[in-house]
Amino acid sequence: MAPPRVAGGRGLLLLLAVLAALCFAVANAAVSYDHRSLVINGRRRILISGSIHYPRSTPEMWPGLIQKAKDGGLDVVQTYVFWNGHEPVKGQYYFSDRYDLIRFVKLVKQAGLYVHLRIGPYVCAEWNFGGFPVWLKYVPGISFRTDNGPFKAEMQRFVEKIVSMMKSERLFEWQGGPIIMSQVENEFGPMESAGGVGAKPYANWAAKMAVATNTGVPWVMCKQEDAPDPVINTCNGFYCDYFTPNKKNKPAMWTEAWTGWFTSFGGAVPHRPVEDMAFAVARFIQKGGSFVNYYMYHGGTNFGRTAGGPFVATSYDYDAPIDEFGLLRQPKWGHLRDLHKAIKQAEPTLVSGDPTIQSLGNYEKAYVFKSKNGACAAFLSNYHMNSAVKVRFNGRHYDLPAWSISILPDCKTVVFNTATVKEPTLLPKMHPVVRFTWQSYSEDTNSLDDSAFTKDGLVEQLSMTWDKSDYLWYTTFVNIGPGELSKNGQWPQLTVYSAGHSMQVFVNGKSYGTSTLLHGVSDQIKIQITRTLLDYLCVAGSVYGGFENPKLTYDGHVKMWQGSNKISILSSAVGLPNVGDHFERWNVGVLGPVTLSGLSEGKRDLSHQKWTYQVGLKGESLGIHTVSGSSAVEWGGPGSKQPLTWHKALFNAPSGSDPVALDMGSMGKGQMWVNGHHVGRYWSYKAPSRGCGGCSYAGTYREDKCRSSCGELSQRWYHVPRSWLKPGGNLLVVLEEYGGDVAGVTLATRTQ
Repeated sequence: MAPPRVAGGRGLLLLLAVLAALCFAVANAAVSYDHRSLVINGRRRILISGSIHYPRSTPEMWPGLIQKAKDGGLDVVQTYVFWNGHEPVKGQYYFSDRYDLIRFVKLVKQAGLYVHLRIGPYVCAEWNFGGFPVWLKYVPGISFRTDNGPFKAEMQRFVEKIVSMMKSERLFEWQGGPIIMSQVENEFGPMESAGGVGAKPYANWAAKMAVATNTGVPWVMCKQEDAPDPVINTCNGFYCDYFTPNKKNKPAMWTEAWTGWFTSFGGAVPHRPVEDMAFAVARFIQKGGSFVNYYMYHGGTNFGRTAGGPFVATSYDYDAPIDEFGLLRQPKWGHLRDLHKAIKQAEPTLVSGDPTIQSLGNYEKAYVFKSKNGACAAFLSNYHMNSAVKVRFNGRHYDLPAWSISILPDCKTVVFNTATVKEPTLLPKMHPVVRFTWQSYSEDTNSLDDSAFTKDGLVEQLSMTWDKSDYLWYTTFVNIGPGELSKNGQWPQLTVYSAGHSMQVFVNGKSYGTSTLLHGVSDQIKIQITRTLLDYLCVAGSVYGGFENPKLTYDGHVKMWQGSNKISILSSAVGLPNVGDHFERWNVGVLGPVTLSGLSEGKRDLSHQKWTYQVGLKGESLGIHTVSGSSAVEWGGPGSKQPLTWHKALFNAPSGSDPVALDMGSMGKGQMWVNGHHVGRYWSYKAPSRGCGGCSYAGTYREDKCRSSCGELSQRWYHVPRSWLKPGGNLLVVLEEYGGDVAGVTLATRTQ
């Protein structure tokens, strides 16, 4: 916009005065940095941050979560920006409900906290397709996260849109808003070696593009050792005390301090002891770190079909200080709150300069900070994993438990020790309160509708569905002539190879799926062996992959007759990949070969004949999971245990305000909706029976060290936000793929 016209010298002087005032305000409010920390309004800060992802909770939950973060001693709330949620169709934007980013940022401001906005737009985050919209994959000539013109153009367009929105709402700190820092890209550094010649130019371009948006706040690139100036490179990990910025004028920042780990269907549930979490943070601060972000502080829920992986669970609890349901996880939340209080007591001294290090023994050190005014703060460390010690510091004796750090804000008095947990342990309880009366509707697995289309050969699933549904039907016909069937009574053997993730086979409308992969052993033993060794399961009517290897094979004898036979394969995706080298090129679905053996002619390859495709299920197209669409079909009596069955029930909301969850432990695999809101995917997939037990974490913590639920379901309880419920007449719709026992489903409340 052009400046207004002014007349005469007085007007010109007035205009210059206004411009000078604006420049002065920006200069004095700008966020900058030096080697010691971020500098906000001219003041160095030690900042404690926590990740809360707005789409993984509801707007009604946001104020409470933010307040609990503030009460826990946080200064900053960190969040990704989820491109596929905001632009599900190219050029059509969505910023409402759980994706109301502006509302979320303003709520953080109202609470008096700052925001670290990780625009990316690649987020990873165990989020579907890493946050990229699926339409991006089909932009002509595109290649993700490399020096590729089409990709860079789309990425820049989205980043600039988000920055423009933030500016227009005056949400950057220099505008009076809460945003003090932004991030471009995400953990690209480890990908550079595999990315070829286009990797480094792309990283440099991303940094330059981001800085050119003129946000007025620093940009960071995490896990990016070669982040170009002025972008700050930062650390992610379980420990980051080893981290050194790539330039001496940049502060040491930890953008992801992992509070636990995510859960995958078929995996045990990870935990991280708070003693080790506190130790890791204190060790980072004592070595000069100035920004720590807990990933996650509240993990939340992968509602709908937002979970990535594939095979990432619907729960994204992450063993965070605030649990998936919004309740405090004790003692983790309280112990970290006390850590933050101790750090804040020493903040003015900590940011005044670098520490000096004193040896107190073989495993013991003192990190001492002194300011020009004579103030002193110290961290006393014992790195021995098993033995407590007594040390002498400044003429006084101090007891240090094994693998711990004591904080002395005045170099005299211990106000906190990382291994000394004073907060009581609170174990949440589930209280079943509602049992349901069900009606059912079964999908017709032997028919096609007007949306079906035919192609030659097998086609990759995502190219057909564009992720509008988890499901794609592959259907073909096999003609068997006179005398072609075996005369020894053995039915033909059908073999189907798939890129994943789950598959059901129907022949002439009948469900098949007992694997013959391991001949001569019982089905139960087959299932156990495939769970523990082969990483995919075979159950009646279905086969499916696992988190480490999503590929799968169906191999079974199927009843066929002379004449035309119909083979229908329902391929199901369980979240798209969110990480990996050019994961946009990874495949899902039945890619073959598909063969039929045991005929007189020998093996017949069906892969290249005509196949008919249909995206999604009939119930999906009719919208029977919605309040208005549930009357679109004729519902039958009590729940059937057949595969591909929809179930519905009406219920009243439990009294009170305690969080609510569905117990889906009796079911197989599928999805669920409450009043049209998509709760998420469920799957009664058990973790291996081994791998849990004692939690030996000191010095070597990894997500596979401290785990629970071995031999049990990876996830049993599924969060239903209270805001989705009304007092009475709530509609629950469940799509069961395998045929679970819907009579066992209950609604429960969660208390501490």
